[in-house]
Amino acid sequence: MNPFTYTRAEDAADAVREATTDRAARFIAGGTNLLDLMKEGVERPDRLIDISRLALKEILPNREGGLRLGALATNTDVAYNEEVGRRYPLLAKAILAGASPQLRNMATLGGNLLQRTRCCYFYDIITPCNKRIPGSGCSALNGFNRAHAILGTSERCIASHPSDMCVALAALGAKVHVSGPEGDRSMPFADFHRLPGDTPHIETNLHFNEIITAVDLPVKGFADHHCYLKVRDRASYAFALVSVAATLDLDGDRIRESRIALGGVAHRPWRDPQAESLLDNQRATGETFERVAEALLREAKGFEYNSFKIEMARRAVVRALHTAAFGEVLL
Repeated sequence: MNPFTYTRAEDAADAVREATTDRAARFIAGGTNLLDLMKEGVERPDRLIDISRLALKEILPNREGGLRLGALATNTDVAYNEEVGRRYPLLAKAILAGASPQLRNMATLGGNLLQRTRCCYFYDIITPCNKRIPGSGCSALNGFNRAHAILGTSERCIASHPSDMCVALAALGAKVHVSGPEGDRSMPFADFHRLPGDTPHIETNLHFNEIITAVDLPVKGFADHHCYLKVRDRASYAFALVSVAATLDLDGDRIRESRIALGGVAHRPWRDPQAESLLDNQRATGETFERVAEALLREAKGFEYNSFKIEMARRAVVRALHTAAFGEVLL
């Protein structure tokens, strides 16, 4: 690990000021991803700005009737919060499907949004990687790409996003609040993460000197009809090969509204509102769910070792929607 300086911010404005004066600085809170990256030599910040003691940990109702999650609330705080469990059980289940209890106790909400890919070539600093060193190439394109993306890829990068929490936040239609030198702003969760394109090293629309302050959950939490399905190589402590966050608003067996987000298949949690609209005013049946799954995967592209993900994702979408609708698995 390279030498670095360490300072502790007193409030959000202080943190923003410090970051603005040093572009090579990084914010640190739980540190569950950043410290790993520093130990592997992937991240080499000159300075760490500790924001772990800022007053951004509360989970409270927001003005719109939803819930505001402070950016420094830990994953455990969010997953076991009574209101989250009652109104947004999809989010609680997604969080508990990820990592270990020890990591969830340290990892923060804001840090989870900034979690970087687990692509093995990104972590291996002796191999080319456009995300780590722009312009150096993508070793995963012709390498061992079993865990990589099948949607929204580019010739520059086929890495996938690793977070479970973010898949649920995408399906719920959350909103991200940030603070920077120009003041406070917010953005829909769908606009927070970017696809790789020609600049895979730029992963979010967060500016280098902005910090995440909170995430707002909307009023509608789809508590009655939801499913978080995670397909992975082992039962615990593994990243998703494919995950699906499915929500339905039903009138009898008629679908009034739906949201579907996929994880493990793209550079960001993957949503396709056009495909979701195929469920509008339709009966909740296996045939309906099959049509939507086909539409969601219509542009999927497999590589040498991960083409199996296309069929796996299709089946996972159908299964998750059926579980959300009826609480049982369609086989």
